[in-house]
Amino acid sequence: MSEAHGRSGILLIDKPAGITSHDVVARTRKRAGTRKVGHAGTLDPMATGLLVLGINNSTRLLTSLVGLDKEYFATIRLGSATNTDDADGEPIEVAEPGRVDALTAAAVSAALVPLTGAIRQVPSSVSAIRVDGKRAYTLAREGEIVELAARSVTVSALEVFGSRREAGFYDLDVRVRCSSGTYIRAIARDLGAALGVGGHLTALRRSMIGPFSVADAADLESLDVAAALIAPAAIAAALFPVFALDAEQAVDLGHGKRLVAERPEGLPGPVAAIAPDGRLVGLLEFTAGIGKPIVNFAPDVLTEPEAGE
Repeated sequence: MSEAHGRSGILLIDKPAGITSHDVVARTRKRAGTRKVGHAGTLDPMATGLLVLGINNSTRLLTSLVGLDKEYFATIRLGSATNTDDADGEPIEVAEPGRVDALTAAAVSAALVPLTGAIRQVPSSVSAIRVDGKRAYTLAREGEIVELAARSVTVSALEVFGSRREAGFYDLDVRVRCSSGTYIRAIARDLGAALGVGGHLTALRRSMIGPFSVADAADLESLDVAAALIAPAAIAAALFPVFALDAEQAVDLGHGKRLVAERPEGLPGPVAAIAPDGRLVGLLEFTAGIGKPIVNFAPDVLTEPEAGE
């Protein structure tokens, strides 16, 4: 594991169920031999799937990942609502079996329409949103009634690809493509409410964050940090247009100087400035032929692990 000491980069991890995102970070810190580990977007303990971690200097790249669109596969149980909007909570409403049996695929499809597109969504009361300095889930678990304001989100895809009926419940397997800040638990809650039978989430797996897929993620239990680490330049090139620096420009930018150059073609927003040796030097913003550093990334300083690590 000494190869990873001091190296920066991004890790794609397939989070298992039953642990928190913080648990994943803690385990990765030990494997990587550094405390400089952060993540872009949490997953609940019940959830599995893609978690993106930043190591050392690449923690500064995580802000560029947090706002990316995401894809999930989930199972919604109709016929029961819980106080957490998922299977970890206590039932607060159970519908009569006859009402659930009467639900049709057409009724479900019609109820999904208002939950798709640009919508206003009230987050789950056990979300990580802060209310008066405390996390909403902390207040909810202390017995307080938590009322969160609706927020604008975009659900670009909400598709049912499987269903099952059992023991008075109607389970739907769904695929969701959505903007950052969307709560899949809230979709389950709101669908159940619209159909008058209650609903909650029983399974959730995050499959994509922007261009990054869980198919490319490492297993946490067998994680080899050095082998799984993705170079910062590769991540930046997947997110932004690339400006190929010459050696002199790389030195200048590293010293915080501006570049006199035309912006490369591509989507608006930051530009990844990459040195001749393939190192990500910084992210730039261009205005009128001037490239100004938004953030610079210092070269890695490789170290050996301390005894006992």
